[in-house]
Amino acid sequence: MSLRILIIPDKFKGTLTTNAAATAIATGWRQARPDDDLELVPMSDGGDGFGAILSGQLHAGEHTAHVVDAAHRPHDARWWYEPTNRTAVVESARAIGLALLPPKQFHPFQLDTRGLGELLLAAAAAGARRCLIGIGGSATNDAGFGMARALGWRFLDRDDRDLETWTELHRLARLQPPRRRRLFPTAIVAVDVQNPLLGPRGCSRIYGPQKGLRSEDFPVAEKNLRQLARIAEAQFPGLSAKEPGTGAAGGLGFGLRLFLGAKLQPGFALFARHADLVRRLRKVDLVLTGEGALDKSTLMGKGVGELGRLCQRLGIPCLALGGVLTEPRAVKQLFTDARAITPHLTTTENALAQPAHWLTRLAEITAAEYVPPDRG
Repeated sequence: MSLRILIIPDKFKGTLTTNAAATAIATGWRQARPDDDLELVPMSDGGDGFGAILSGQLHAGEHTAHVVDAAHRPHDARWWYEPTNRTAVVESARAIGLALLPPKQFHPFQLDTRGLGELLLAAAAAGARRCLIGIGGSATNDAGFGMARALGWRFLDRDDRDLETWTELHRLARLQPPRRRRLFPTAIVAVDVQNPLLGPRGCSRIYGPQKGLRSEDFPVAEKNLRQLARIAEAQFPGLSAKEPGTGAAGGLGFGLRLFLGAKLQPGFALFARHADLVRRLRKVDLVLTGEGALDKSTLMGKGVGELGRLCQRLGIPCLALGGVLTEPRAVKQLFTDARAITPHLTTTENALAQPAHWLTRLAEITAAEYVPPDRG
């Protein structure tokens, strides 16, 4: 019996884009089950690839802006614009992404989000009234400090002197907004995690290490971001550093709420709405998804985990394929089955060297062993 299958992976970070991952899974699956009907729908929950995927759904045209990266090195960043609805799509990783920087050359204390502010200004200058912003994949931990300064915000100490770096925020006494506080009437931020800004589950401790923060850096980072939150909450009632998603992208979720008046929305929900995902899911017999690491972050609001939950609610089998599976018991509660390349098929070194080959092989084996549920 042939199956109707939707293939919806996220990226395999650092090795495969969402499109490449979807193609590898489809190739492997077809080798074992050539009669199945496959539809490929690459996913982004707000991280790398968000712009290209969402702009495709909106039929938005590509533009380029001259900005600086997180280390203030000039470069050109892509963004997208749909003029009929005056909607801009901005992916922060295009301006301030970790992947743009040479490994281990810069410390997060040296980096900021100024380039994202420049990208947003370019979108506003083009006439955008609605801006959709994906913030995953950033190199920064400044809660939008650099972005805000690019937008005209001032950070003042007790003597009304400007603070020049985010590591001076512990001296913040007052925020001074620009004349035009909101660049866009509507700004929506796709967040791929639900962490708050501060504390044990905040941006510095949970995601800082992958950007270069060391354990001895945590108190410094927390001290500065806590003072920013204290002053911001006092000046702008209704803002809260405890709101889920404010800790996304090194606190950029909080910064965009504060400095752009943006609304935070789970990135998967935004993707699902624009992809008309529920309608598509109701037409298939099986869903194949995956990402590089099936781990705790999969369970914390990431798109692959949210897709698993949606499939559970709709009663659709969903298989997850990953490079590595670090939380097998918890992850397998979300999916009909979850499998990984390492260590069962090959070593980590081989998987990183030939990711498409090994993902194709994993998909082929999974297809050969898959037994459709009895729906009778």
